[in-house]
Amino acid sequence: MYYPYFRGKQFELMAIRESASLIADSGFVPIIEPVRESLGGLEKALRSLVDAGAKAVVVVNPRHGDHRENSENITGLLEQDYSGNDGVNAGILLTNETSVSRALSLAKTFTAAGTTLIHAGFTESRALSDQLADDAARFRNIFLEDHANRLYRRHFVGKPRILVSDGFVQMKNADYPPVEAFSDLHITYPEEGMDGYGDFLTVGDNYSEGGGPAYAVAIHLTFIDSSQDDAMFVYHFKSETNDTPTDPAGKFAQALSKLIAKLDSRDSHLLETSAITEFRALHDRGHFPGLGYVKKLSIKHHLETLARFHSVDNNG
Repeated sequence: MYYPYFRGKQFELMAIRESASLIADSGFVPIIEPVRESLGGLEKALRSLVDAGAKAVVVVNPRHGDHRENSENITGLLEQDYSGNDGVNAGILLTNETSVSRALSLAKTFTAAGTTLIHAGFTESRALSDQLADDAARFRNIFLEDHANRLYRRHFVGKPRILVSDGFVQMKNADYPPVEAFSDLHITYPEEGMDGYGDFLTVGDNYSEGGGPAYAVAIHLTFIDSSQDDAMFVYHFKSETNDTPTDPAGKFAQALSKLIAKLDSRDSHLLETSAITEFRALHDRGHFPGLGYVKKLSIKHHLETLARFHSVDNNG
């Protein structure tokens, strides 16, 4: 149903590990594109998911990060630890740089049922579909919405199809509006002819290795508004003093105070998740845990929000 797309940075992998039981219970399937040379964090995240009974997709040919030129270590990890384990599937990223022959070669390398084709700019959909022919049934297809239109996707009708959109518009922290629309795909994906949907959580698709010190600190939290046909929106709680990159702890305290005030107003629509409980505790203690930790909490909140929505929806 829900396929959240992660890049394998430390705070994202920690969010996966800490949410493994929730992911398993909800039937979510995280897609992980490893971007760090060390695979230790990925191994821990996958172990937590498998131990909880969850499934995952690992991109074996990342386009970003340390494995872009050589991804043999990722393939080796899957072959050594997860060969024959249907809980962890290989994901083959198909970009505008991928030829049909390369796509077919990768498809033949990973032969397990559930191998996932991630369509991310690839242009030869008809040729690939024709070449896969009867073998196509063993592949799950994930389409990144900005790179795979309906005409492209129609060549894979009859096979499992998931549409991933990027609801998080990235900009400088100081430029975010207080609140904006995020997505309605969690409701509308069946109308798109899809078997599931995904997003890039509150991180976004645009990849960066990390910038300099932040002039502004922002806390990004999603919510579902039942008065707006259950559409999802995102709050951006921002610091006030954004002229210099100094005092990140003070800036976080300013943003956190805005979050707590909104929660206490009782009209925030924010679900009281475990992440919100942690934000309240940080506010009470006056503690700044670091920006990576804040991003981890934002991701966990997003996962819990969608888990609750689908739980309520499925139970009527």
